[in-house]
Amino acid sequence: MTPIDTTIRSRSEQAERQTLSPYAVCAADSRGRRHPTAPCDIRTDFARDRDRILHCKSFRRLKHKTQVFLSPKGDHYRTRLTHTLEVSQIARTVARGLRLNEDLTEAIALGHDLGHTPFGHAGERALNEVCPAGFRHYLQSVRVVDFLEKDGRGLNLTYEVRNGIACHTKGVRAKTLEGQLVRYADRIAYINHDIEDAITAGILQENELPYDSVAVLGRGKNQRITTLVRSLLENSGARIWMGEEVYTAYQRLHQFMFDVVYTDPVAKKEESKAEQLIITLYKHFVSDPDALSPRYQQLADRWGLDRAVCDYLSGMTDDYAVQLFERLYVPQFWHGE
Repeated sequence: MTPIDTTIRSRSEQAERQTLSPYAVCAADSRGRRHPTAPCDIRTDFARDRDRILHCKSFRRLKHKTQVFLSPKGDHYRTRLTHTLEVSQIARTVARGLRLNEDLTEAIALGHDLGHTPFGHAGERALNEVCPAGFRHYLQSVRVVDFLEKDGRGLNLTYEVRNGIACHTKGVRAKTLEGQLVRYADRIAYINHDIEDAITAGILQENELPYDSVAVLGRGKNQRITTLVRSLLENSGARIWMGEEVYTAYQRLHQFMFDVVYTDPVAKKEESKAEQLIITLYKHFVSDPDALSPRYQQLADRWGLDRAVCDYLSGMTDDYAVQLFERLYVPQFWHGE
C-alpha cells in the first residue's frame, strides 16, 4: 500500500509548486518550527498551523473580547472573534486571486489577535502604561503561540506564521507576501465593520461619511470592501500594494473614523473605567504574587513578574476581568443563615 503522506500531503505540496505564484511561499519551503516535529500525513505544515490556532483556547476566548465597543449588549456587534473571521475571509479571497498560499494566509489571519487584551485597545493602553517593558498585542500574540498555549508548551508554529502574526499591524513588514496581505486585510475588515457597528449604535449615519472617500470607495460596506480588495488584486505583485487613489481614500476614511467614532465620548465613555480596572488588577498581582496561580508563578520565575501578570491579564475575557475585579474590590453582601 502506498504511504498516505505520498498521496495527500505530498500531493498538496506538489500542487502548490505547480499552481502558486512565484512570490508565494510553498509549505515545503517553510523555514520550519522552533522545535522540529514529524510532518503530518495529511496536512501541509501551514494547514496544520491553521488547525492548531483554530482549536486553541486563546482563539475561543476571542468571542468574549471587545472589538471596538466595550462588551456591547446585542447580538449583531463585532467581537474580537468575528473581526478575526472577517479578516481571514478577506485575506483568503485576495490570496486566492494573487495565487498566494491560502493556508499560510489563513493561519496568520486566525492567529493575529490571540494576544489581544480584554476591552480592546483600552486594555492594551493600560498594560502598556504600567508594564515597564511595555505591551503590544501583536507581540503578545506571538508569545501566546510560543509559550503560553497548551499549558506552556506553545503551539510550535512555523516561522512564516509567527512572523506574519508579529508584523500584522505596525513596524517591520512581514517577510512573506501572505503576512503583508493580512496587514491590509485587517485594515479593510475593521474600518468597514466598525462603520457598520457605529451605524447600528446610532453614533454615525451612512450619509455622514466623507464624500471624497465614498466617491472612490463606494457607498455601503460591500462596495467599499470590493473596491479595496480589487485595488490589492490589481496593484500587487512582488509586494502587496493598493492603488494610490484608493489608499488615499482609505486613509481619509480612517481619519474620519478616528475623529468621529474611535474617540467618540458616547462610544468610549466607559473606556477610562476599563483602563483603571486593568491597571488596578495589574498592581494587585504585582504587589501580591502569591495571588497568582502556580502556572503564572512559574512564568514569573522564568520571565519576570511584570510579564507574567501581563500574560494573565491579557488572556482574560472582558467578563472575567470584571468578575475578578468585583471579587477582589467590591464588597459582598452578607446574607446570614
